[in-house]
Amino acid sequence: MASPAKKRKLNNDPKLKATPARTLDHFFGKKNSGSSSKIDDSPVVAAENSEVTTSLTDEQLARKLQAEWDRESFGASTVWNGDSKERSDGISPKTPNEAIDETRLLSKQARKDIPDLDGIVATDSVAKPKTKNTLTLQAAGTAEDTLSSSIPFDQSPLTFDPSKYVQELQGHWAADGGNASYALLTRCFVLVNSTQSRIKIVDTLVNMLRVIIEADPDSLLPTVWLATNSISPPYISLELGLGGSAISKALKNVCGLDSKSLKALYDKVGDAGDVAFEAKKKQSFTLRKPKPLTIKGVYQSLVKIANTQGTGSGEVKQRIVDRLLQDARGAEESRYVVRTLCQHLRIGAVKTTMLIALSRAFLLSKPPGADFPLRSPQQLSTLKKEALAEVWAKPEEIVKACFAKRPNYNDLIPVLLEIGVCEELLIRCGLALHIPLRPMLGSITRDLSEMLTKLQGRDFSCEYKYDGQRAQVHCDDQGKVSIFSRHLELMTDKYPDLVDLIPKIRGDGVSSFIMEGEVVAVDQESGELKTFQALSNRARKDVAIGSVKVSVCLFSFDLMYLNGESLLSRPFRERRELLRSLFTEVPNRFTWVKSIDATSQDSETVLEFFKSATDIKCEGIMVKILDNLPNPNLIADVEDTEAADAIEKSARSKTIKKNAPENVPEKKTRRKALLATYEPDKRLDSWLKVKKDYSTTFDTLDLIPVAAWHGQGRKSQWWSPILLAVRNEDSGSLEAVCKCISGFTDTFYKANREFYNPGNENTLGSKPGYVEYEGGNPDVWFEPKEVWEMAFADITLSPVYTAAIGLVSEERGLSLRFPRFLKKREDKGIEEASTNEFLAGLWRKQEEKAPAAGAKGEIEGGEDDDD
Repeated sequence: MASPAKKRKLNNDPKLKATPARTLDHFFGKKNSGSSSKIDDSPVVAAENSEVTTSLTDEQLARKLQAEWDRESFGASTVWNGDSKERSDGISPKTPNEAIDETRLLSKQARKDIPDLDGIVATDSVAKPKTKNTLTLQAAGTAEDTLSSSIPFDQSPLTFDPSKYVQELQGHWAADGGNASYALLTRCFVLVNSTQSRIKIVDTLVNMLRVIIEADPDSLLPTVWLATNSISPPYISLELGLGGSAISKALKNVCGLDSKSLKALYDKVGDAGDVAFEAKKKQSFTLRKPKPLTIKGVYQSLVKIANTQGTGSGEVKQRIVDRLLQDARGAEESRYVVRTLCQHLRIGAVKTTMLIALSRAFLLSKPPGADFPLRSPQQLSTLKKEALAEVWAKPEEIVKACFAKRPNYNDLIPVLLEIGVCEELLIRCGLALHIPLRPMLGSITRDLSEMLTKLQGRDFSCEYKYDGQRAQVHCDDQGKVSIFSRHLELMTDKYPDLVDLIPKIRGDGVSSFIMEGEVVAVDQESGELKTFQALSNRARKDVAIGSVKVSVCLFSFDLMYLNGESLLSRPFRERRELLRSLFTEVPNRFTWVKSIDATSQDSETVLEFFKSATDIKCEGIMVKILDNLPNPNLIADVEDTEAADAIEKSARSKTIKKNAPENVPEKKTRRKALLATYEPDKRLDSWLKVKKDYSTTFDTLDLIPVAAWHGQGRKSQWWSPILLAVRNEDSGSLEAVCKCISGFTDTFYKANREFYNPGNENTLGSKPGYVEYEGGNPDVWFEPKEVWEMAFADITLSPVYTAAIGLVSEERGLSLRFPRFLKKREDKGIEEASTNEFLAGLWRKQEEKAPAAGAKGEIEGGEDDDD
């Protein structure tokens, strides 16, 4: 690590030589009875130790002192006696020269392991520091914030009273700038992580937020960012850019770990945060008193890490990470600082949970000086469960709706602090150009018959679900264009050809709009659709129009905003009509999705449409309700259908009771609630997707598990992902084809970990020669013993996997897209697993089923349409 800018004073400074140097023997001689005379009578020892002491830096001296104190604490004499041959504990004492050599070695290690600590000055009296910067040694475990750690955040919000703690907390924080301490947030994380109850998690977050709102409202925004494991909205590129090496190095520097012990800890606990927790517990001292972390400070440090770029940025980031870990008080703070740095907090406070907690917190608390009404916890506590749920429901929906339309806490939190949760919030945080709204999602159906059953009695539209990338396109009246992905990431730079095209497709009277569509790779001459893999080969950043080699077409399917007006509340039929009448097609560059309108009676037509979609490389179809409400006559039909469905379901479950028909009306409103409006960030049966890989009629493969990696987060104790392979009958080798993380249950994971436990007969110590895989180093290699049946969406060419290489391409093998575990094939041995020839045959069959098709059609979903 680079030396600090501020030069430290050394013990051999000429200004300090006027004072005779005191040796370690002299220091300990005062504490050990009967040793004083021996220390003073040994001028050789005094001279030797004086030489060592005066040549040490502060950190080296601290290390030496700690080592000597450790020996004293175990009852071993630290003073060498020339007449004595062994110590009282039976261990031969070190000679003065041996002790000096050991101290020099320790000093060398200290220079390597101790991080920069500016402003620390050594004195000859550690017990009584004379100046503010005097070096002190303290136990890391005793530095925890006991005040914050005692607050019962896990109480019910209706009984928890933040005012009991606000004044004391503010006084506690005053010494460190008055900002809320990170210990408060850590206390919340610990309680949330200790329960799986969603109710308890929400209650804990609500209480923590209320304390922040009342005690330090300026810290609320960074609190929410940290609790949601992010520092900015997805469309603002602010990435930490930290690798595992930076965190590992910080743990080594701060906690004194070496590479071997660090790896041993990680293999034991499987989580970087837990490694930090264990390391901090074992840390015996720190070289300076940690400055308490604040919520604001931690967030600002993360932002600084994300904004640091260019030459030397790695060292700057490393110093920030080191300082965060140095200042973390106690093992729990260390755990969550590291998890935050890894962007894997693991507390279960997902976006929806946080929005619910915010709505409830602002219903019960407000910042000093704010003027909006609150609900009384005492009155709410008298309500029954159903009535209380109704009280919570409306504020929750308001906050969720605002965040769905404008997903940025930087916009939401300041308005909440000003006006609380009210209808005005919907206006202040509404739809806006160049700020992506969260997309509406479709429910999954396993086959067409299930889809037809769900939409019985309703008019719907079937659309091609193309194999591309879902895109949300914004264009203002100045012609500025922004393009966002399904996950709200800004990808305008990726599609400069679309940016140039979009302003030109506006018809007369169109000034600004937000539309949604699918970007698909196409052949500009023939209009033939290409696979998603072809699209993924396109550069992602700073793409110039002249360098574009993969042409694309935007297949639009929805219009959410037009000329300053939101269209979200309009039915789909109306939105679609506006889209197709007000915008101009450009062959093979911009069009709308291919679709047909149908009802549940048109099953044959829908089936043919589905087959035509899969034949031209589409993923399947999307089915959308066209109108908000059916006519009055159809309402009765729908209710009758629901009643019939409910009775039939009860009969099948063999639990039907005599009064079953009377119980049916309780579910009547469900089908009528299927509206044709655009509902941001909701997955509803108003949109249904039927994908070819959900169908049981498609081919599967029998693959052999050959390796795996340690899981992350909840799966840290299990193997996930798992590497699978096909057989090569000619060479006898196993060729890797894909990694799989889908289709496994927790029960399966546990059994799989027990079966493939490192060190047993089912695992190997290193990669076997018969496995062909060059994509990385798995944490464990399996002895090939099982065959697993796997489903998949498509077979694609791959530069990483070696399966069937040379059979379809001389340079690339084949891999599976969206592999999903179905079951173990107990009836098959590994010699009956699928071969590379069979895999190549499936790929050829897939390619033959994709004839050239015109670029007209309709799409949605793509590679990122699955959660």
